This record gives sequence, structure tokens and C-alpha cells, in this order.
Amino acid sequence: MEKPKNILVLCSASYSLYNFRGDMIKSLLENNFKVYCAAPDFDDRTLKLVHELGGIPVPYNLERTGLNPLKDLGSIRQLKGILKEHKIDLLFPYTIKPVVYGSMAAKKHRIPVVSLITGLGFTFSQVSFKSKLLQKVTEFLYRRALRYNSAVVFQNKDDLQLFLDKNIVTANQTLEVVQGSGINLDRFAFRSNKKIKGEPVRFIIVGRLIREKGVGLFIEAGKELQKEFPKAEFHIVGAPPPNNSSAISLELLNTLNSEGVIVYHGESNQVDQLISRADIFVLPSFYREGVPRSALEALSTGMPIITTDQPGCRETVVPEENGFLIPPNEQEPLTKAMRYFLDNPEKIEAMSLASRKLAKEKFDVNLVNAQLIDIINSKI
Repeated sequence: MEKPKNILVLCSASYSLYNFRGDMIKSLLENNFKVYCAAPDFDDRTLKLVHELGGIPVPYNLERTGLNPLKDLGSIRQLKGILKEHKIDLLFPYTIKPVVYGSMAAKKHRIPVVSLITGLGFTFSQVSFKSKLLQKVTEFLYRRALRYNSAVVFQNKDDLQLFLDKNIVTANQTLEVVQGSGINLDRFAFRSNKKIKGEPVRFIIVGRLIREKGVGLFIEAGKELQKEFPKAEFHIVGAPPPNNSSAISLELLNTLNSEGVIVYHGESNQVDQLISRADIFVLPSFYREGVPRSALEALSTGMPIITTDQPGCRETVVPEENGFLIPPNEQEPLTKAMRYFLDNPEKIEAMSLASRKLAKEKFDVNLVNAQLIDIINSKI
């Protein structure tokens, strides 16, 4: 049997290895790869979960946010050592710091790199002076790192075009687009949803509870609609990130929960079950997503989607077939789209079927992983 090839999957948060890359790690193992998984924040639980997937955890040091030249150089040096020690044949980094610092480390050893750009977040969405300055720094770092990559993979065509327009990557590089992280259609199984007028309609938003995800807009829509539709439910799943000026107040969430305006679940390890009990998935995000994982989970279970006409989000909706696209950061269009399902609950069933169909045809994790592994194999 051919000797396994060594791949290092490099990230900035260990939970993402099993939440977003678990199926990919299994596929790599099935395709004769030995999979090393590097993250800066392993604990007993995440170490166990990565081991159970079949990956080999590799801790390293990384400051996930901010720029600290001494610490960042230390991360690059450490990554060089990891690549050499484990005789890595190919590096697969995702999110900005792993992509940039991993690419710099791999260049030293002439190791092929296939980088995954998982969305551009706040930096490329805001217009403040500070954001524009940070965007220029980010562009410089990406440009320096990605020019020497064997391939750069994007999760939506808008991000690819932006990187070309800004000369971060060039057309003579290997540039690919995959459909997000894909979704496991068996884990997030379809459930039929037939509603009749008078039954409660349950809306749900899932994710980091920050202003840019549109959580505040969702809450305001819930307040307004509940006056007219007292049986309607507005579920929020997730937690406000610490030390983040955009975080939604936990005190506010708990107050609204006690008043019955929303149903606040906090962080949950049973997101699939919470999604399966809801009717309409809402993500009024107004920053650049890759393709939101939570939206893919909702598609797979067969939920109509209300989301913004933004890069990454728009990929999950065929307007008026499985949901609605709304302008970013606008209250009235969101409230109107949510009201549609309260006025017309009988429309939910057909849109649910359309969402599941879209998930199967476009976002099946097996299709996405097969494409990624083809790209990886072509670069070793």
C-alpha cells in the first residue's frame, strides 16, 4: 500500500476542526492522508473530539486577534518547526492568521499550500477610518502570503472577484470556488413542515451574537410582530463574544427572554435539534460571510431562509422559491419578510422542500470535500 501523505490542517480555533472540518478530515483519512490538526486552544474536550475523528492534534501558539509583531513572528517560527518535525507534504490553512502565517512558514520549506478563504468578516464590510486602515494591512498580508500558494480556494465567487480586483491574487494562479464547508445531509436530516393558519410560527437565528449578524434587527422585528401575532416565537441561539464592542448585551437578552419577547437558548451543543424544531431561519447579517454554516444546517433540515443579499449569504437563497433576500442593515424589509410567513404559513411547506433540494444539489458535504481533495491531490 502507498505510504500515507502528511497534511496539516491549520486553524485558529479548535472547535472548527470538528464543527466545520470533521467530515473533511474523515474524507482525507479515507483518501490515504495522515491528518495533523493544529490549533492554539485545545482543551481536553477538543483533543478528544479530534482524536475521535482520526486526526492528530498539534498545539501551537497564536494570538487570534490584533497584531503583535514579536508574538506573530514566534508563531511563524513555531509553525516552521511543526512542518519540519512532522514532514508535512501539504498545508491546508483557513482563516486569516493561519493562512498568512502558515503560508510564510511553508515557503521556507517549499511545502505546497492550499489556502481556504472562509469569508472576509468585518474588515472588508466596514467604512470607518480604522476599518479601512485594517483592510489595507489585511490586503498586504494576504497578498504577500497567497502569491506563493499552490491554490487558493474561496467559498463564494464574490470574494474571489474582490481578491482579483485588489490584486491580492492573480488570474494565473490556481483559484477555485467551493460551496462553503458543505453540510452533512444525514446529520441534518429533512423534516416535513406543514403549517396551517393559527399555528405558532417559530423563527430562529443562530450564531455569534453581534450587531453585524443582524441580531438587533431580529429582536426589533420580533417586538413589532409579536403585537400582531402573539403566538409567534423568536428563538436566539448563541452567545455574545467577550471583549467585543459589537456584542449584544447578555442582560438585554435575559430581560427579553423573561418578558417573553424572545426565547434565548444561549450556547448549545444541540443546534441541530433546535433548528429542527423551528420553522424559519433568519440571518440578517451585514458583513462578509463565506457561506454561513448555520444557514446550510437550516437548508438541509428544510427551512425557508431569510437572509441578506450579501456575499456568502445570497448563495443560500433562490428568491421566493426557498426564502427571501433582503437589503443589509435595514429593519423594514426584514420585518416584512418575516411577516410574510405569519400571513401565509401554508407557503412554508413548499419552501421547505425547495431548501432541502438546494442543500442536496449544491451543498452536500460529500460533493464539497471531493472537490477539495481533488485540488489537494493535484498540488502534492
